[in-house]
Amino acid sequence: MLKSYTGWVQSVAFSRDGTQIVSGSYDQSVQVWDASTDAELKMLKGHTSSVRSVAFSSNGTQIVSGSDDKSVRVWDASTGAELKVLKGHTRVVNSVIFSRDDTQIVSGSNDRSVQMWNASTGAELKMLKGHTSSVNSVAFSTDGTQIASGSGDQSVRVWDASTGAVLKVLKGYTGQIYSVAFSRDGTQIVSGSDDESVQVWDISTGTEIKVLKGHYSLVSSVAFSNNGMQIVSGSYDHTVIIWDISTGVAINVLKGHTGLVNSVAFSRDGTQIVSGSSDESVRVWDALTGVHVKVLKGHTNSVNSVAFSSDGTQIVSGSDDESVRVWNISTGAKLNELNSHINLVNSVASLSSSTQIASGLDNQSVWAHSLVNSIWNLADTNWIISSQGQNHLMWVPLAAQVTEPSNTLVISRHGFGSVDFQQSMLGDHWVGCYTPLFKV
Repeated sequence: MLKSYTGWVQSVAFSRDGTQIVSGSYDQSVQVWDASTDAELKMLKGHTSSVRSVAFSSNGTQIVSGSDDKSVRVWDASTGAELKVLKGHTRVVNSVIFSRDDTQIVSGSNDRSVQMWNASTGAELKMLKGHTSSVNSVAFSTDGTQIASGSGDQSVRVWDASTGAVLKVLKGYTGQIYSVAFSRDGTQIVSGSDDESVQVWDISTGTEIKVLKGHYSLVSSVAFSNNGMQIVSGSYDHTVIIWDISTGVAINVLKGHTGLVNSVAFSRDGTQIVSGSSDESVRVWDALTGVHVKVLKGHTNSVNSVAFSSDGTQIVSGSDDESVRVWNISTGAKLNELNSHINLVNSVASLSSSTQIASGLDNQSVWAHSLVNSIWNLADTNWIISSQGQNHLMWVPLAAQVTEPSNTLVISRHGFGSVDFQQSMLGDHWVGCYTPLFKV
């Protein structure tokens, strides 16, 4: 059990060799753990606000962390010493990653920018500007030559990792982009949105290859098969769809879930798909026929994240019931249940050894989410602005750190939108201004 925090765990990552785990917390700390013994190896202190994203370098010698204190920090993984403090962002840092060769660090922020840093000196190499809303995620292509960033401004941008030049701006959505993935060969990007569509893009030309329509609600998760011939998507319409990339045709619409589909994944060999849903179940499907293979039951609340082990024999799932479960695919039996968490489990990942698991916690377990897919932007004046126009919905104090669109509905005489109170550090007077209808 990895537990010594005084705040919710927000991000976890494994070292490439699978021997260590790094985790970032709402209590402002970064911790390093021995993956086999669960022993705490290091506590890295320096951030002055919640740590939102953490990652190991490929060689395992360094750790990078991004925080609500607007900084990116680089740490020595063996000694715990703070090596660099990378300052330049003006708002919350949502996502941090090392390049494949460990020479660069890339970070995405609510200040609408992507920043590239020299990993050894800490010098800012490039500030990539162009997004007009928060940058929610950043990713390198498999060969490390390109960076993709997904944003609330309804676009995906592809950047040259060596020069920082914007190569392509992929536009076509009418809603916020929730999920982005590179194909394994780095020639295509797939993205899913709350406008109910899945779109496939040719990176070299920036053209939209296919618009995959068939879902009837927000597309929460997308993934390429390893051979690049198929895409799987999961949606709040309760379905999972397998798509043929070459034709854009839905090969199979997988029905069986009775709740929102939050997460989908292909097995490494592409023969199976796993999905996790708010109906508390994990389902395994035959990717070729669409036949339902197994229903894995045991969770007592929404399943937020699912993943296959690299050898394809096990599945790991994380749930709002505060547990992580490991399942045997062939028998459907539950192998392990990890109940050390005290908050909602939103993210899980499996190591290549199939024996170790990482899980991430929801740092905001008290607000109930309605299924309202409106999007807002936070203006520099601290007014929340409706995405349907420039209507001022409400004003928030800077200290509240209300920065990202989510599913909490706000109504004013000027219009409506949805506000995320996740990550907010609210004073006594501000708390009194908002009362949730009920608690999770």
